[in-house]
Order: sequence, then structure tokens, then C-alpha cells
Amino acid sequence: MTKTSADLPRHEPGGQRDFMIASHPVAAPKLTPGLYVVATPIGNLGDITVRALETLAGADLIACEDTRVTRKLLDRYAITTPLTPYHDHNAATARPKLLRRLAEGAAIALVSDAGTPLISDPGYKLVRAAQQAGYAVTALPGASAPLAALAVAGLPTDQFFFTGFLPPKQAARRARIGELARIPATVVLFETGPRLAATFADLAAGFGDREAALCRELTKLHEEVRRGDLAALAQQIGASEIRGEMVIVIAPPPAGERPHAGDADVLLRQALARVSLKDAVGEVASATGLPRRELYQRALALTKEDNHGAAR
Repeated sequence: MTKTSADLPRHEPGGQRDFMIASHPVAAPKLTPGLYVVATPIGNLGDITVRALETLAGADLIACEDTRVTRKLLDRYAITTPLTPYHDHNAATARPKLLRRLAEGAAIALVSDAGTPLISDPGYKLVRAAQQAGYAVTALPGASAPLAALAVAGLPTDQFFFTGFLPPKQAARRARIGELARIPATVVLFETGPRLAATFADLAAGFGDREAALCRELTKLHEEVRRGDLAALAQQIGASEIRGEMVIVIAPPPAGERPHAGDADVLLRQALARVSLKDAVGEVASATGLPRRELYQRALALTKEDNHGAAR
């Protein structure tokens, strides 16, 4: 039967809408063996998904960056699954142990302190090792700080480049900013409070007067988004003390400033000084739109030139 407007629920302005949530214990389903990459909240614990809760409760083990941080989330939802640390400092020794548990038929959930695992953390090495060993890997999507920042920054989202944290030392940071300024996409990066003023000063110098947004404490009580050109934001930030978790979003360059083929050698040399040849080619391909095959051949030639010069 077709419903008319009179049959539909009404909501008076200023009134209250009611909804139902589960207020009783839920039995977590038995998980099939494998690795589960589970996104967790970036601040507000209410942002966890029902599927993530079922997986965390049903797993045999949860691998996490900091057991104290993850324990707060589990306690909120009365989940008692055992925790084991997996982070930058113990990954080399912890990874084989996790792979042995997978070989024994365990279901392991991988989480980070906040957001989606593998984004600026060592989780990708465990995922790759598990896949190479033939174990099932399942992603449970959810909160992500870079995507949340893009959603509220008010800047173009059709193309974006995420770069994690910039180098802490100024010379390396400025060199990296010089590379990022050439990329024809919105740039997204993380930064900490103590380095924020210095980073914004370098960003303003390297990117020019582009629009940007500083997204602080997303989903938390003191969430804040500051928008403006980089110079204005640098001036604001340099005059105040800002704390918390921060994401910086920077607009792409105007069309007339986009990189061209002549920039490829400069970009390749800069990238080759930091990363492998393969990764350097990938970065420059993203920045210029040039074919990977062409860039790979050029990178090989540059490497030979530099090695030949060093041998003289």
C-alpha cells in the first residue's frame, strides 16, 4: 500500500526524535581464521561500527599499537579479547609470532591507536606477510583522520595526496615541502603541536598563498577547523600555543603552476635521495601524470649518471 504524507513520521521543529540502540549483551559470531584490519574511532568512541565491535569481541587476539589505548575502547563495550602490542619498535619480533598464531588457525584483529590501520603505521608489513603466507585478510572500514579532515576542510577532494608526518629537521622538511608543492592535488599531512608553528612557516614559504585548513582534535570535545591562506594561518599559529591531534589540508596549485615533463628529473632526484627507485617512480608519476615506464627508464639513467659522477 502506498503511504501518503500523513502516514509518515513527523518531527516538529525543536522537538525530539527517538531511536533505538542495543541495550543488552550481544553474542559475537565465531570468526573464520585470518587477519582482520579493523578501523577504530579517531576520538569519539561512539564512532565504532557494529561490525568492528563484533569482530573485536569474536577475535582470538587483538594486535594493537598501545594496549592501554585500546583497552579504553574495549572497556567501553565490555570486550575481553586478549591484547598484544604491535608497533614500530617491536614489529620485527612480534610479526613472526602473529604469523604463527595465524598458522594455528587464529582470528587476529589488527587495530591502531586511532583510525584506520596501515595509515602512517607499520601494519602494512603484517598484512603483506599474511597475504604472502596465504592467510585471508579482511578490511573493516571506518574512521580515518585524513578523510575526516578532507570532509570538513572545504578544499578540492577529487585528487589528494597523503604524506603522513613531515621530517622533524628543518632542512629535510623544507626539501620535502618543495617536492609536495609540485603535486597537482590537495595535500594532506599530520603534525604535532610542538612543531606546528615551524611547519606552517615552512609551508607558507614553500607553497605560497594557497588556501589551507588546520583540523584539530577531530570528533573530540574541542574539535576545531581553522581555514585561510597559509601565510595567515602561519601568523595565527605562531602567536598561540596549540595542542592536540592535527591534520593539515592544503589546496592544489593553480592550473598554471602544475608540474610539466621538464620537472621530472628534479623530482626524481629528490625522491631517489629518500626512497627506493620503485617508490620514487610512483611518487613522480602521481605528481606529474607521466607514464611510469618512461619515468622508470629516466630514473635508471639518472642513477647511472650519479653513480658515474661519484666514481670519478
